[in-house]
Amino acid sequence: MRYMLTYDLMETLRNTNQWAGASAQAIASYPMWGMVPNPAFNLMAAWGEVTERSFSRMVSKPDWGLESVVGKDGRDHIVTVTNAVERPFGDLIHFKVQGRAPMARRILLVAPMSGHYATLLRSTVQSLLPDADVWITDWHNARDIPVSAGKFDIEDYTLYLSDFMDHLGPDLHVIAVCQPAPLALAATAYLAAEKPKAQPRTLTLIGGPIDPDANATDVTDFGRRVTMGQLEQVMLQRVGFKYAGVGRMVYPGLLQLASFVSMNAETHSKAFYDQIMRVSKNEDGDRDKHNRFYDEYLAVMDMTAEFYMSTVERIFKNREIAENAFVVNGRAVDIGSIDNVAVKIVEGEKDDISAPGQCLAALDLLTGLPDSKKAAHLEPGAGHYGIFAGKSWRSNIRPLVLNFIDANAKAEPVGKKSA
Repeated sequence: MRYMLTYDLMETLRNTNQWAGASAQAIASYPMWGMVPNPAFNLMAAWGEVTERSFSRMVSKPDWGLESVVGKDGRDHIVTVTNAVERPFGDLIHFKVQGRAPMARRILLVAPMSGHYATLLRSTVQSLLPDADVWITDWHNARDIPVSAGKFDIEDYTLYLSDFMDHLGPDLHVIAVCQPAPLALAATAYLAAEKPKAQPRTLTLIGGPIDPDANATDVTDFGRRVTMGQLEQVMLQRVGFKYAGVGRMVYPGLLQLASFVSMNAETHSKAFYDQIMRVSKNEDGDRDKHNRFYDEYLAVMDMTAEFYMSTVERIFKNREIAENAFVVNGRAVDIGSIDNVAVKIVEGEKDDISAPGQCLAALDLLTGLPDSKKAAHLEPGAGHYGIFAGKSWRSNIRPLVLNFIDANAKAEPVGKKSA
């Protein structure tokens, strides 16, 4: 019960801050204060507005907000989000472009399940839609999943990915961003052994911890600094009575958010101070740069305890992917069995989450893949976010990935080995 109380206490603190912000804004916005020539009321109202918006976003799932895309015919085509596959812990969703013929490129984006919703990749989806049919993994907030749905760990995650790939067929190009990179690699290897014809044409891995020890960062080295027992006692909480997942043990999104913010506390503090000043001077906008970023950044979701713990233990501590010793559903997954899926690695030179070298380690594991089907790109000056959603992605990486997809779109006989 103490875990439930802790979970509800954390949510109570969030709710209280939201209420305090809304109250401050309402009180300081009384028209009568216009008779008092004191900027304190404007500052108080601005603080309240920014605070209320920030804390309310922490429990709201952002909308995709993709209304239309311009086709090659020059017309706007409406985009609708539909569920292609529905599962208890995550769906496969399709961005259906109305009135447009099927595209030659069919892309599955594997979104991270590391505290944020799949909408974190909104700009990535938006940049790919004009040139491809796009699907994405939409992971669910663990607090909303009843305990009766069972467990969900990294093996279940890998099986979900393999099922999604199988559902979409072999003429598929998979792009995995950050956290799911090692599991997308494992899912492809799993298919190579179990359903060779279901393997995708290409696999692009962007800034993921294939081998966390290749170039450790504060984030990837975290698992080394604590024991599993300490993680279980400090990080895990049990969902309170307010939600459908009552009783489920989770790693709370709010706790994850606190960790994110603490890593760059000075930067975030300045960003919020500057926004308060802008609001007080009526220089802000509902979708200005600050709000666009933080509406997404602050929207967090809970992860199942077993997924969080198995990720730390098996990916970071035991390095099962890096050692090619990963097991799924009782079957050993041999990454070397991938022999006809072209693999591209993308890393950012200044990535402080998954540093250069961590993702590149995948190429050494692909012993059955000819060098002609391996590619790597290190983006100069790019940080973690930039390699999949920022300027570096739009200007340099996206064209490279699409060219890689096109160059390897033609199918080869399944099981063909390099000479």
